[in-house]
Amino acid sequence: MTETKQYEAVKRKIIKIDEDLCTGCGNCVVDCAEGALKVIDGKARVINEVFCDGLGACISGCPEGALEIIEREALEFDEEAVEKHLESMKHNEQTETEQIKEILTEHTHQCGCPSAQTMVFEETETQTEVTGKIPSALRQWPVQMHLINPRAPYYQGADVLLSADCVGFSYGDFHRDFLKQKSIAIACPKLDQGKEVYIEKIKSLIDEAKINTLTVAIMEVPCCSGLLALAQEGAKRANRKVPIKYVVVGIQGNILKEEWV
Repeated sequence: MTETKQYEAVKRKIIKIDEDLCTGCGNCVVDCAEGALKVIDGKARVINEVFCDGLGACISGCPEGALEIIEREALEFDEEAVEKHLESMKHNEQTETEQIKEILTEHTHQCGCPSAQTMVFEETETQTEVTGKIPSALRQWPVQMHLINPRAPYYQGADVLLSADCVGFSYGDFHRDFLKQKSIAIACPKLDQGKEVYIEKIKSLIDEAKINTLTVAIMEVPCCSGLLALAQEGAKRANRKVPIKYVVVGIQGNILKEEWV
């Protein structure tokens, strides 16, 4: 039987996170070479003091200035424990990556993706010029999925729109038909990194913010269906159940499909 190592508290440098400033963007998690940080319930947290070397490599990437190095009593840093922890993380990440790939494969056609195909749309007679200012229906900031905090007040009990980045540019009445009276998060399932973070944030929106409904707006290109897959996986991991509707928008701005799942 392997003996559990006993650690002593010593006065040393260690990271401190201001939860009021932290938005849960996850930048510090990426910058921490020891794997000492993790986004939990929408906030970055030190998962184990023995993994934090106190050098502060995670600080520079924080856009909110929520991290600082302080000196206090903390469990001593253990490099051997860090190596074992990183090996375990690598194994878990490989497993999670395979799971997400399986999810996305189910929703993606096995063919060349047309999302990068060059096209020019000619103006049609049905396109009309709108006069006067159109007010924005946006009622929050930030909106990008990596930057949002699921615990923010505007998500509490809200109807939430999870939109692919391109939808707002393709659908002319996006603010009126999709965004009005909704809180929003935007993402690109093809280009964004850290999709596991997205899944956890969706889970947190359902369980912690107790959102009312979730609408997923995606483009017709096959890769965009991955956003719906991520939403469904987040809902699957959540303890609560919420109604999920998805809307598919054509590349010329027409709605192709709309249904509850």
